[in-house]
Amino acid sequence: MKQQAPFADAFGPFQQALTQGWQKAVDSLPPMGVAGAAPAMPRLAFAPDKLKAIQEQYVAEAGELWRQGFAATPAGDRRFSNEAWTHNPLSAFAAAVYLLNARTLLGMADAVDADAKTRARLRFAIEQWLAASSPSNSLAFNAEAQRKALETQGESIAKGIQNLVHDVRQGHLSMTDESAFEVGRNVATTEGAVVFENELFQLLEYKPLSAKVYERPFLLVPPCINKFYILDLQPENSLIRYAVEQGHRVFVVSWRNPDESMREFTWDRYIEDAAIKAIHVVQEIGGQGKDGKINALGFCVGGTILGTALAVLAARGETPAASVTLLTTLLDFSDTGILDIFIDEAMVQFREMQMGKGGLLPGMDLASTFSFLRPNDLVWNYVVGNYLKGETPPPFDLLYWNCDATNLPGPFYAWYLRNTYLENKLAVPNALTVCGEKIDLGRIDIPAYIYGSREDHIVPIGGAYASTQLLGGKKRFVMGASGHIAGVINPPAKKKRSHWIRADGKLPATHAEWLAGAVEHPGSWWTDWSQWLKPLAGKQIAAPKAYGKGRAYQASEPAPGRYVKAKA
Repeated sequence: MKQQAPFADAFGPFQQALTQGWQKAVDSLPPMGVAGAAPAMPRLAFAPDKLKAIQEQYVAEAGELWRQGFAATPAGDRRFSNEAWTHNPLSAFAAAVYLLNARTLLGMADAVDADAKTRARLRFAIEQWLAASSPSNSLAFNAEAQRKALETQGESIAKGIQNLVHDVRQGHLSMTDESAFEVGRNVATTEGAVVFENELFQLLEYKPLSAKVYERPFLLVPPCINKFYILDLQPENSLIRYAVEQGHRVFVVSWRNPDESMREFTWDRYIEDAAIKAIHVVQEIGGQGKDGKINALGFCVGGTILGTALAVLAARGETPAASVTLLTTLLDFSDTGILDIFIDEAMVQFREMQMGKGGLLPGMDLASTFSFLRPNDLVWNYVVGNYLKGETPPPFDLLYWNCDATNLPGPFYAWYLRNTYLENKLAVPNALTVCGEKIDLGRIDIPAYIYGSREDHIVPIGGAYASTQLLGGKKRFVMGASGHIAGVINPPAKKKRSHWIRADGKLPATHAEWLAGAVEHPGSWWTDWSQWLKPLAGKQIAAPKAYGKGRAYQASEPAPGRYVKAKA
């Protein structure tokens, strides 16, 4: 016990550090694209019984670590899994101490006597600080980087400095070898053409790959916070190409990357002049005019935009879509997961004051925010690899897309924050007026295919499922494995992951209830979706021999068009 006493005496400063260090921790975070300012933290108080248990556990583990000394080994964390760590006693001991302190601080965050949102904010700030302060991020302690420097006779350090200078010049951390990709050359290569454009978007039509196509054209609305080619990375993992191969006449919205000329564009402008305009143009090109039907798909924020547009049209007495597919989409913003920690009245007011009347949200702010939601995977591992080990990250199409940032108009963004994330008005019938119409998602009385990813940290599975309780018409919900992107971009040929379906088609109030009756199926959900969509696509007709229609909608340039190539 005498050996353990110093650790008991030292535990008190943890409480002081946790309380006093909050503002310093959040001040060190990147600019928050979601909210724009670090949240204020009230004075902290701890649940006494939980704090006592944490202290006892800390004293016991610290005593054991002290007993082991330089024989201690870090376990259970892949940052320290390389055998070089176990062969360097100083580095191994530093890592073991770090892991102990990390467990203690996170346990104390959970022991704070406060509401769930306050605890989540505190835990997030601590996780950011812990991720940044890991011994693996320092050449002085990273045994693996030290070994590589010795083996390469310092070449890895020289290369790391070159990588650092390169990233400073380009303005962001390299996650992949960006020189290996070019939009239109080896990503976004499905053959097509631009058949319409305005200030907000270009409409792409893709060349049929079959002699016949379904008579109802198919419109995809991707998120405007990213570029559309996440749906068309490579031929083997392209959802766009897959839809073309299934016999659909496919159209895609390619959003313009906003510049200063768009600094005053609003949410209503995006709904009226982009989503609704795209729907009507596709109807006209499809040969049936505004009374004809299309099938439509929205992904992430694109699904929110598409759902809003369909609700506006429903209020006007229009039902242009025969079906709607929503992929990892929030319509009900009750469950927004980790992003909720950034949103409160003060933060939304800050953004409204900053850019509600005009301005741009820089694309790199958004990119930084989403990267720091998973700092060890999307930030610090690249810092270690690029700079400490002097490695060049390998080519990876998805990470190239992830680094291809897009701006957002300030008024659009500020409206979106308040009316969805903060006040959740989209989910309340007639609580919102968009484009002069009261919004009621229940008026979207058409078949809906709703997909959510089980491990999605941007659109939590419960939030994706909540759409089943809002839309009218017959609905089908499917859950896929993995996260926000990998769960969606999962082609059948890869035979990876799995998906869950309820054979009885029931849609109870919560996702947990739905899951209790769901059955896991191996492989991609794409085939299930394709079978669902087929009877809603109409009869098959001869594939068009040219893009667009008549003189009004002619091919103006090859896909993927110039809008997607504009850099933030």
